[in-house]
Amino acid sequence: MKPFFMHPFEKAALTAALLLTQMGYAQKLKKSDKQVIQQLQAHVNYLADDKLEGRRAGSRGEELARNYISKQFAEIGLTPKGADNSWFQAFSIYDGLEYKGNSYLFIEGNEIKDKDFFPMALSPEKILEAMPSVALKESGQPWFMDLAAEKQANSGNPHFDLDAHLQAKIKEYASKGATALLIYNIGEDIKFNPKQKGDQLPIPVLCLSDAIAKKYLVDETAMVEVKLKTGFKKNERQGHNVVGYLDNGAARTVIIGAHYDHLGFGEDGNSMLRNGERLIHNGADDNASGTSTLIELARSLKKDKQKNTNYLFLAFSGEELGLFGSKYFAENPTIALNTVNYMINMDMVGRLNDSSKSITVGGIGTSPSWGSIFNSVSDARYFNIKYDSSGTGPSDHTSFYRKDLPVLFFFTGLHTDYHKPSDDAEKVNVTGQLQILKLVQGVIKQANEQEKLVFTKTREQQTTTSARFSVSMGIMPDYSFSGNGVKVDGVTDGRPASKAGVKTGDIIVQLGTYPVSSVEQYMQALGKFRKGDKTTVKYKRGESELEGNIEF
Repeated sequence: MKPFFMHPFEKAALTAALLLTQMGYAQKLKKSDKQVIQQLQAHVNYLADDKLEGRRAGSRGEELARNYISKQFAEIGLTPKGADNSWFQAFSIYDGLEYKGNSYLFIEGNEIKDKDFFPMALSPEKILEAMPSVALKESGQPWFMDLAAEKQANSGNPHFDLDAHLQAKIKEYASKGATALLIYNIGEDIKFNPKQKGDQLPIPVLCLSDAIAKKYLVDETAMVEVKLKTGFKKNERQGHNVVGYLDNGAARTVIIGAHYDHLGFGEDGNSMLRNGERLIHNGADDNASGTSTLIELARSLKKDKQKNTNYLFLAFSGEELGLFGSKYFAENPTIALNTVNYMINMDMVGRLNDSSKSITVGGIGTSPSWGSIFNSVSDARYFNIKYDSSGTGPSDHTSFYRKDLPVLFFFTGLHTDYHKPSDDAEKVNVTGQLQILKLVQGVIKQANEQEKLVFTKTREQQTTTSARFSVSMGIMPDYSFSGNGVKVDGVTDGRPASKAGVKTGDIIVQLGTYPVSSVEQYMQALGKFRKGDKTTVKYKRGESELEGNIEF
């Protein structure tokens, strides 16, 4: 935990002063620049403090962060432009299924506590009573499976896949008349997965703890009275975008965005920490840096004498889950999107290297005007800019590119602290953030002096920061889709998916022989193929299931 005895702005001033002295900027920067640096540091310190517990979307930490951001917007003089003229725009996040309180199990008349059993989340909802034999498998009765015995029987098979084996056995047992399956001796091999994806199982499947197996199922010749119910409640949590508006009475509006959510304790499985420790992921660079720059950019543009453009400042939540917040806003905008000129996104702008001054600017190909605009921005000469033409990528600008809007994406690069608990405030280069803020404002100034920017389509990139496969179908998955399969949010012309007939809105359910129930399974399936391989893709369009040929 960080000390709380110093006021955030006092702490920011001290930290910024030390940074300036160490880096030789103290005599080069104006007094106003030093004030901006102090404010940037204060924002980063607050947003990346342990008390916000990693700002997981829908959490108490997210609430503290959004209240802080809205307070800053209000003090700057923005007006709220969220839902019902509030600062916030809420959206739902599917959080899996809950069986506790909705399912039950009795064995020999004794209620089994929910810590000692769980149904697989793909089980159908059902109630039944029976007196099955532990060993004898009779039609019309629940069946039992000793998982340890199944593993032992397949111990000599190097290609044995437990999940695939279970799926096959469940289908086989159901076809032979089993009304339910109770699996025991599961050890640590099976755990309840509230977000399990795939086709619904043909019968209820319940997993029993080892303690219950030892108590009731030791005698395999015994008949066991069983009463069970499988039922589930859908869990949802709410994320919130923060929306502030600077109305200059102009015909056109520029959207400037940055996501403020992060990973919390890594509960959603997106941490790069693999040792199972429950640690706070403060996300100072990702993306307290972009959020703090957004706030100070709003302050600067509020003072700007150029009034020919309105500005919508968007702090997104749910980005770490798959662009939830920005996608929701793009589908439910609080201003008319046909009045939007372009969108600028800042994500991870806090690790500028003072030697290389390297920064990536994505989206340069989304308008033919961007090249000349950057050539006219004097602050661009400070940087070593790597330009990327694509309008898509692993951040929120993708959602606006999908609405045929020119976009830009500012990013100082990945580092060893990415998605780890070590991404802390003291590692953020706030002086570098100031330079990026000036660059963004210079781009805005030049762009606003032109006519409405023309939009152009670009090549596609995956919206994941760590590709684990060597081929691509050329689709953009909809990460907010909670159903079975991978919903297609975009298709690149001329790539394998497009040639196979896949269109936006289709749902991919199988690639070759590999079933696809989630984005993770889709990526695993892609990892099985190499350039030049041929296979098929199955996808749903409405009620129809279609198939096309794929060549990578």
